[in-house]
Amino acid sequence: MTVAAAARPLRIALLGSSRFPIAQPFAGGLEAHVWHLAHALTERGHRVTLFGAEGTSTDVAHDVIDVHTFQMSPHARTEHMGPSWVVHEHHAYLSVMLELAGPLAQSFDVIHNHSLHYLPIAMSSMVPVPMLTTLHTPPLAWLESAAAVPLNPNTGYAAVSEYTAQQWLPVAGPIPVVPNGIPLDRWPFGQGTGDRAGAGEYAVWTGRLVPEKGVDLAIDAARRAGYHLRIAGPAADDDYFRTAVEPRLGDGVTYEGHLMQKELADLVGGAAVALVTPQWDEPYGLVVAEALACGTPVAAFRRGGIPEILDDTCGRMVPADDIDALAGAIGDAARLPRAHARARAERICSDATMVDSYLDLYRELLTTSGRTAAVPA
Repeated sequence: MTVAAAARPLRIALLGSSRFPIAQPFAGGLEAHVWHLAHALTERGHRVTLFGAEGTSTDVAHDVIDVHTFQMSPHARTEHMGPSWVVHEHHAYLSVMLELAGPLAQSFDVIHNHSLHYLPIAMSSMVPVPMLTTLHTPPLAWLESAAAVPLNPNTGYAAVSEYTAQQWLPVAGPIPVVPNGIPLDRWPFGQGTGDRAGAGEYAVWTGRLVPEKGVDLAIDAARRAGYHLRIAGPAADDDYFRTAVEPRLGDGVTYEGHLMQKELADLVGGAAVALVTPQWDEPYGLVVAEALACGTPVAAFRRGGIPEILDDTCGRMVPADDIDALAGAIGDAARLPRAHARARAERICSDATMVDSYLDLYRELLTTSGRTAAVPA
């Protein structure tokens, strides 16, 4: 590819979730990641089109690809079909991939798949446009099955951490690592000066309130450490919230609700320490990067990709599920210099670095496929 061609703006389709809109307040880290990536690419002069659930919207996307739905017949609605959302999700991705295999493909130079569904990978060879899939999870059964089918040279993978890349190595072979980046200006340095009620320093926990994120363990650890804990995020599992979270609220533990990004950044930036308590091997740990950007040190379980973000200058890690060890680490982490946390984020968590890496991968795929980027109209 010539220097001039490499400098041309790209027409990029970002595939997100068909279940959750790419819009604030975010349903989870994946939706936040795709939303911010759309902004960052647009700011570089590229034209971005989004595929996401109804309600997907940013102030930068050129267009949104509709999610197709259908009405199942009474004969299809059986007790053996499983949850209805699984069927609707299958239909949504089947529809969009068939569209991308047809005339819609001419609207794009590259497709960047962030979905957790197997169909975009399985059907990628039908699409006449290079496609990059970012692997945000371990090799789950259906994803691994799709990846095990030989792909054409116009498709490729990236992993969000070295840990995730190693998990996928037996299936996908060596793949590049592009750590999730965050817009540092949207997560400004905070002072950690105390809570709104003037009760002193507080710890913060953010994320989806689901069993695999372990907020119940964070509550227990914060209480043992003597810290007020403020929690924010969507209560995505009603049963878990009702049985494991709600009974623990009060007595120094407050649930702030599902916040918009700026409100969330203010909450995290005001905390003395952020707690991260995954009950699974977190592929990356976006909440760690967000806390560090705000200058808020982190106390976390040592799992998955978190050790690639956190080090002793900006946090403390303890063995998974060890509540006593986490309680002991909270105060140690809170005493770390906030400037070190921010410096760590600037060094390894910037979205600018992430976008540079993705643009390099897009253009490598274009070169491999023999295509050249068209200049957007």
